[in-house]
Amino acid sequence: MKLEKSIELYTKGQKHLVGAVNSPVRAFKSVGGVPLFIDKAEGSKIFDVDGNEYIDLVLSYGPMILGHRNRKVEKAVKKALKKGTTFGASTKGEIKLAKIVCNAFPGMDKVRFVNSGTEAVLSAIRLARAFTGNNKIIKFAGCYHGHSDALLVAAGSGLATLSIPGSKGVPDEAVKNTLIAEYNNITSVKEQLTKHNDIAAIIIEPIAGNMGVVKPIPEFIKELRTITKEKKILLIIDEVMTGFRSKFGGAQELLNIEADITCLGKVVGGGFPVGAYGARNEIMEMVSPLGEMYQAGTLSGNPIAMACGIATLKELKNKNPYKQFEKTAKRIEEILLEAAKENNIDLQVNRFGSMINPFFTKEKVTDFKTAQSSDTDKFKTFFWKMIENGVFLPPSQFESWFLSTKLSKKDLEKITKAVNIAMQAVATKTKN
Repeated sequence: MKLEKSIELYTKGQKHLVGAVNSPVRAFKSVGGVPLFIDKAEGSKIFDVDGNEYIDLVLSYGPMILGHRNRKVEKAVKKALKKGTTFGASTKGEIKLAKIVCNAFPGMDKVRFVNSGTEAVLSAIRLARAFTGNNKIIKFAGCYHGHSDALLVAAGSGLATLSIPGSKGVPDEAVKNTLIAEYNNITSVKEQLTKHNDIAAIIIEPIAGNMGVVKPIPEFIKELRTITKEKKILLIIDEVMTGFRSKFGGAQELLNIEADITCLGKVVGGGFPVGAYGARNEIMEMVSPLGEMYQAGTLSGNPIAMACGIATLKELKNKNPYKQFEKTAKRIEEILLEAAKENNIDLQVNRFGSMINPFFTKEKVTDFKTAQSSDTDKFKTFFWKMIENGVFLPPSQFESWFLSTKLSKKDLEKITKAVNIAMQAVATKTKN
């Protein structure tokens, strides 16, 4: 496998880019080696600058749910580009996408588009504080909600991958109102509620995706919603990763709960930088220009991004691929477990909709602590063997794999072969 051009670009990139990357996980720190530099993508495949072809199970960490270069989406983007790129003024596309999103989420009357999931979440928290008059929030260890100061504590994959407990540059004052609870542990939530009576919101990923794929226990998520209603605390559900990935709408519907504020991103933009937060009228009318909670953005509602988002969601609704996603994810789970068993490797596989993640551990993974029991050295070996055999994975044990509608039977055959080779390599290295 040749990586000469990636190595060359990595060397050049270090001069003017921080670590030659623009996001830490791309640096391949947890798996070693030189990060791949990508040249192009098409359908279910992605190609690096050395010409190596891979089945893409990263999908830009989620948004490319239709695969790369979907014809209808590309056509919509090209049409929008002919009119200009940005105006600093309102466009029809914003109204169209807002209607699609609000109709897909029960309890969401209005939405505000921003440029990223991080921006959506920090805005949602500011809104919750404005609405309730309280300052404290509760987040769950291992759940990642972007890199805003107040939430960059006990976060998931990025920090876990780099073994960093927090971040330099985040003052104590920025996190003093952030309380930590344990995912799938309602007692830990109640303990915080006993100590504090000034909590504005609890924020949670409905399916954790940044400590690997971790599902909530039904009793936990149900009681969490009950408690927040009783205490008049807003429940913010961060569906940046899960939005439109398990159904046309959010994971919260499948879990039989409803957020007070929902945060979105990734699929909503179809590959362009789009985030969003939405809620019922009573809450959203606190946002400027209707209310006193200020939030703005020069490129928010960008016409090209709106066109891409509209086309993606329309195509997704027409395809309705969710039953097929479930079937494909189940098959990949079987492939992983069968190969692990054959090679006497301890493995757990968690999945939800079109998200899936293996953990090299004996323990059932239900929270951040059990996720961290996974053997990251084994994952490192597994990762590079998958890469060498043409399957592109997230370079972190703690990141979800994603499926697209373009994944074919032939792709699954290639994935099966790669998994078998990778598991054999893990077994051989373990013996040595």
